Amino acid sequence: MKVALIDGFNMAFRAFYGMPELTRADGFPTGAMHGWVRTLWWIEDNVGADAHYVFFDLGGASRQLAIREDYKANRAEAPEELRQQIPVIKEWTRAAGYAGVEQDGIEADDLIAAYSRKLSADGHEVLVVSADKDLAQLVSEKVHQLVPPPTANPKLGWRELDPQGVEEKFGVKPAQIADYLALIGDTSDNIPGLRGVGPKTAAKWLIQYGTLEEIIAHCGELNPKRFQGLVHEEAENIRQNLLMTRLDHSLDVDETAHVAPDPDKAVQILRDMEMEKSAEALVERLNA
Repeated sequence: MKVALIDGFNMAFRAFYGMPELTRADGFPTGAMHGWVRTLWWIEDNVGADAHYVFFDLGGASRQLAIREDYKANRAEAPEELRQQIPVIKEWTRAAGYAGVEQDGIEADDLIAAYSRKLSADGHEVLVVSADKDLAQLVSEKVHQLVPPPTANPKLGWRELDPQGVEEKFGVKPAQIADYLALIGDTSDNIPGLRGVGPKTAAKWLIQYGTLEEIIAHCGELNPKRFQGLVHEEAENIRQNLLMTRLDHSLDVDETAHVAPDPDKAVQILRDMEMEKSAEALVERLNA
């Protein structure tokens, strides 16, 4: 069986920014919803998955905040127009038959990691749908990542990354992605990297030494030499970074605890949002 694990907020943000400012007659924003429906239908029609799980953040990140209190402290809130649409997006998603997965205090990335580990171990083919580079660490022979077209270069199209694709994109193997991000940092999550270390240097060190811990152990041999003292001084900070960038595969997975589809409700939601063409298209899809 092939299973698609969809990073809900990642795709919702893309849907919001990829659509014009559409509204209902009463002014309620609908652009993200239009883009969301199109995205999920594209995935359903082109990926060939037998099941679709859509992951959302309910709020809070207990694991990460226990390590760093300022985790994501620099991230601005989502635009109000998008926040208004998220409850409708979630409601329609479940009604349309896509299993919605969320857990208070647990980030979607960790849930995706747990589901990918469990489903691939059970022999299923898994496709993680997200532009999030953190999720590249999950890629294996049985788990691939489907990356949407970059907003800056939509002609690139959707790309499926296997282990070789991850290595070509980042210069390191999937198992080294968490170490790589610990070194270069992740500004979107407020994770500070090692000052002055960019992707090429981090990849070069990981190719040579394999892991972050081995890089620290051999800090006196590093090139460029100016980083030797810095890696020694910052060893505990970058170890802490690794605790943040390494996803948690150990969470419980319940493949049955999801709301049953309600096709009539899914159609009605689209009509309530004054998305009549989409409502008609959904009726056709349901009757196909």
